[in-house]
Amino acid sequence: MAITAQQLLQILPNAGRNAGVFVPGLNAAMGKYGIVTRLRMAAFIAQIGHESGQLRYVRELGGDAYLAKYDTGKLAQRLGNTPEADGDGQKYRGRGLIQITGHDNYEACSEALFGDSRLLNTPELLEQPVYAAMSAGWFWQGRGLNSLADKGDFLGITKRINGGTNGLDDRKALYQRALEVLQ
Repeated sequence: MAITAQQLLQILPNAGRNAGVFVPGLNAAMGKYGIVTRLRMAAFIAQIGHESGQLRYVRELGGDAYLAKYDTGKLAQRLGNTPEADGDGQKYRGRGLIQITGHDNYEACSEALFGDSRLLNTPELLEQPVYAAMSAGWFWQGRGLNSLADKGDFLGITKRINGGTNGLDDRKALYQRALEVLQ
């Protein structure tokens, strides 16, 4: 089951022209990562819709002061960012339709998508529609989110993606719209 630009725009009306730009990459990612049933697709589209501001943002917003939180401390350590590599927070900021963040996540995603570590040198590749979508599919599969989608555990999916429930009402609204559109 593939999604059309028209369906995507019905689910994410603020996406505008980006709906058509992202459809090929989304269909490739969903096919590759088994996001092929109505429940899986609806949950995936709702989550990426929220995380990307309805396909408008593929790069984490925030200036140097905000991104400095990824440079030192426990969060930086958990992400594989090192204080010696000043600027890892800026370099490995969240990118893609599900914000891949931190050195270690970029490295793992790069190995999965390319078979090498090219994202460590060119992290902005995740801002390109096809790689933004593929990285989201990789993240989705790696966190076992298809099985949660099959059970209808949308809250569990949100927590695995977000670490909490930020934006839950918006995510749920997008999910309900996706379920209606993907009949």
